[in-house]
Amino acid sequence: MTDTPLPSLPIPVIGIGADGWDGLGGPARRAIAACEVLLGSARQLALIPDGESSAERVPWPSPLVPALPGLLRRYAGRKLGVLASGDPMFFGIGVTLTKLVGAQALRVLPQPSSVSLACARLGWALDATPVVSAVGRPVETVLPELSGGRRLLVLSSDEHTPASVAALLARNGFGESVLTVLEQLGGPGERVLTGSAAHWEHPAGDALNIVAIDCVADPSAARLTRIPGLPDEVYGGDGQLTKSEVRALTLSALAPAPGELLWDVGGGSGTIAIEWCRTDPSCRAITFERLESRRKQITENAAELGVPAVGVHGAAPAAFADLPAPDAIFIGGGLTQPDMFDACWSRLRPGGRLVASAVTAESDALLLQLADRHGGALRRFQIYRAEPLGGFTAWRPQLPVTQWAVVKLTAAQG
Repeated sequence: MTDTPLPSLPIPVIGIGADGWDGLGGPARRAIAACEVLLGSARQLALIPDGESSAERVPWPSPLVPALPGLLRRYAGRKLGVLASGDPMFFGIGVTLTKLVGAQALRVLPQPSSVSLACARLGWALDATPVVSAVGRPVETVLPELSGGRRLLVLSSDEHTPASVAALLARNGFGESVLTVLEQLGGPGERVLTGSAAHWEHPAGDALNIVAIDCVADPSAARLTRIPGLPDEVYGGDGQLTKSEVRALTLSALAPAPGELLWDVGGGSGTIAIEWCRTDPSCRAITFERLESRRKQITENAAELGVPAVGVHGAAPAAFADLPAPDAIFIGGGLTQPDMFDACWSRLRPGGRLVASAVTAESDALLLQLADRHGGALRRFQIYRAEPLGGFTAWRPQLPVTQWAVVKLTAAQG
C-alpha cells in the first residue's frame, strides 16, 4: 500500500458495460450519484447521463499507472469514483488500484466482463476458455496458447487487433482457425464478424472488441506446446543452444512453477529462458549473454515463440546488480569463469534451485567439486540421433552432458 493521501474511503470502482447507464443496478447508480469526481476513459465517462451525476469528469491520462498516485493526492478528501470496463478485477483498473491502496480502500461493483458476455454469445464454457490479453502486450503472447481443437479468447487492444491476430495465426500454422470478433458486447451497437485467419478480409471495426479463436492446426506445422523440448529448428541463431532432449531434462530439473523467476546464465539462443516462460503465462526469466549478436537473437526468438517479456542482459556476473533475486538459476555457460558460481549462489533465494550443465572436462571436474561441497544430484546424459550413413542409418552420438541440480536450503548457505 502507498502512503499517498487518499480521497474519501472506500473509493467506489464501478464496472460499466457497453449498455451504459441502462445496465447498471441500483448500488452502482447510487455510488456514481454520490461522487464529486469521476475518473475513467472518455468513452466510459460519456456513458453517464448528465442528469444522473454532477461530478467533475476526469479522463485517464496516458501513461495511466505512473499518474495514479498523483491523481489520488489531487483529490484527497473528496468523494472520488472510478469507472471501469465490465469487471474491474478482470485485467482491469481494480487490480492496479488494489496493489496501490489495498482492497479495504475500495468498493468494487462489477458488471459482467467481456469474456462472460462472449462465452454467453458463443455457447462456450467460461471455466474452460483460456483468455489472453493483447492490451498493452505484443500480440505474440497468444502463441503459447494455440493448440489444435482448442478455443480461446483474446482481449483486443484496439480495432486493429483482430487483423493482427489473424496474420499471426496464418504465419504460425493455424491459418484455418475460425475467428469471431464480437464488438460492443451488451450494447446497442453489438456486432459479430466471423472468418478464417488465413482469409480475414474484414476492415477494422470498433475498438471495443474481443476475438474468439477456434483453433485448427495445419497438420504440417511444427507442434509447439507448453511442454519443454521444442524442436531445435524453431530457434534462430548461430547454433549455440541447449539441444531439445537435454533442454527437456534441464527444465524438468529446474521445476518451474507459476510466477517464478529464472536467471539463465550463458543464454546462447535463449532456449532455457524461453521454454521456462512458456510453461505458464506468469513465469518470468532473465537471460545473461555477453555477445550482442546473441542478445539480439534471444530477443527475436522470445518474440517469435510468444514470450516477448524475457529480459536480456549482458555478461554475468557483472549484470546481476540491482536485479530481483531468482527462484531458480541455470548455468549453461561460463561455469569455469572465476567467481561465477559464487556470484550465482549468493543471489539465489533460500529454497531456490540451481542447475548447471557441463560438456568439457574442466567444467565437469568443477561440478564434482561443487556437488561435494553443496550436495545435490549429479547425472550424465548422452543423446544419440539417427542420421543417414550411405544407404543406411547410423546412431550419431551427441556430446555427453553432466548435470548438477541442487537446492539452496537456507540463507546461511549463501
